[in-house]
Amino acid sequence: MMLPTLTPAEAQRAIKAGALLIDIREHDEHAREAIPGALNLPLARIGELPLAEAGYVFHCRSGMRTDANAARLAAAARGAPCHSLAGGIDAWRAAGQMTLRVPGQPIEIMRQVQLVAGGLVLIGVVLGFLVSPALFGLSAFVGAGLMTAGATGWCGMAKLLRHLPWNRPATSA
Repeated sequence: MMLPTLTPAEAQRAIKAGALLIDIREHDEHAREAIPGALNLPLARIGELPLAEAGYVFHCRSGMRTDANAARLAAAARGAPCHSLAGGIDAWRAAGQMTLRVPGQPIEIMRQVQLVAGGLVLIGVVLGFLVSPALFGLSAFVGAGLMTAGATGWCGMAKLLRHLPWNRPATSA
């Protein structure tokens, strides 16, 4: 199933007519950049979607996550009209529409996972060649963790990274 798509201009008209703009990205992604007025409701919480008779416009970063979860989003809409913002927030920004960017926010957790996992695999391979073949085990361990994350949706590395100081919410003074 695919949701009907709207261009950024069409989406803006739908929002002005009463449709709710729903950002299905994770909270850390939304904190870095958001479309003004968008309700952040990650996929894990999509069952909490508030009722909107005028319908919904769902968006993610590029539109791929929205397309991949179209059936789930339509079910959460409980029969109300629902659309996907074609190209996501990237297309919204490219069309010259306003977004709210918050400088100083950490990069998204999954990008941090990719950087750390890639670095550990590379270190494991280099050390395996230069120091001891036993150190290839580091790369195998990281690979097994990534396979587990892909199969189950649970990523231990992401859970650990969320607790690092730069990923903690800023406290107001």
